[in-house]
Amino acid sequence: MPIEMHPVAARRIFRLVLITSFALWLSQTVNWSVSFITPVLLSMLLAIPLPGVKFKQGLIFVLALVIPIWGATWLLLPVLTYYPIVGMLLLIAGCFWAFYYSASGGSPVLGAFLTMGLAIVAAVGSDSIDSVIMVDKALTLNAVIAVIILWLAHRLLPDKPVEGSPKAKPQAEKPSRDEAIRSAWRSTAIVLPVIVFFLFYAGSSSYLVVMIKVASMGQQAENDMTKAVGKSLLMSTFIGGVGAVIIWNIMSTWPSLINLVLLVTIAGLLMGRKIFQGLGMAASAGTWSYAFLTMLVIIVPAVMDGAGGDAAGAKFFDRIAMLSWATIYGVVAVYVFDAFWRGKAPQAATD
Repeated sequence: MPIEMHPVAARRIFRLVLITSFALWLSQTVNWSVSFITPVLLSMLLAIPLPGVKFKQGLIFVLALVIPIWGATWLLLPVLTYYPIVGMLLLIAGCFWAFYYSASGGSPVLGAFLTMGLAIVAAVGSDSIDSVIMVDKALTLNAVIAVIILWLAHRLLPDKPVEGSPKAKPQAEKPSRDEAIRSAWRSTAIVLPVIVFFLFYAGSSSYLVVMIKVASMGQQAENDMTKAVGKSLLMSTFIGGVGAVIIWNIMSTWPSLINLVLLVTIAGLLMGRKIFQGLGMAASAGTWSYAFLTMLVIIVPAVMDGAGGDAAGAKFFDRIAMLSWATIYGVVAVYVFDAFWRGKAPQAATD
């Protein structure tokens, strides 16, 4: 017999799918600059059981993404250009601090946004200052729109209290300082070399989506043991890539925005059941939420390139190849790091 889904989990899945699909439709209809970022950001925010977002919390989300990108543009890039050694040390320090913040008990979303801002600016900065400023403005706009939609989502689809539900569990004990430092260095070892690669890679601004995935990989690798991290990184990229290829092939025969939204909705409903369970998260929530994110960062910009065209197809599979190589590197980096820095990483708590 099928297992009956908890009403709280059902509502969260519905909110994740409905709001992400709506943001996808809105962004592609209005088509503001790099509009695919909005549904990607919302998929990250809605894939965790956040309470209703208030103005202050929404402002913090926006600032967590906006401050690093503008700060890195005006402070870090000039140092990287004229004093590369000092600039690299600052970049390492920035990545480490962002990961240490979330590894020591801070919000993983804020940590991801901080890392994303640094990664994107450092990579895109290899093209030109004009490209960086354009990306900064676009990311700021997308962050503001995403938070507004998120605020509306929690007003229209709030988490209703469940009668007779048990009281909230006490918060898990924060990791020790040594565990947080180790976890932060491990995530930095995954993300930093990829950022440096794009720093010297011509045309890196066209691989904005790759940097979003790479920044999320650092957060994904924070709290699990070596084998679990490797499996999660590989499975999330594989599942997201397969989903993107299926949608791409269907879109090639029937290129339509409505078709794209429906396909993303179906994929979200299937993956959402693996993300939310009961009053909290499923055991495999991390893998499936990052799989959904991976699918979006691959398929949405590809559709914007023009579904079915030869050039668009080349870019689509090029992005998949870049994400695959980045993921393989991430898995190897985790095993190498854990081989040299042994220690017990804290296991993520599951409901």
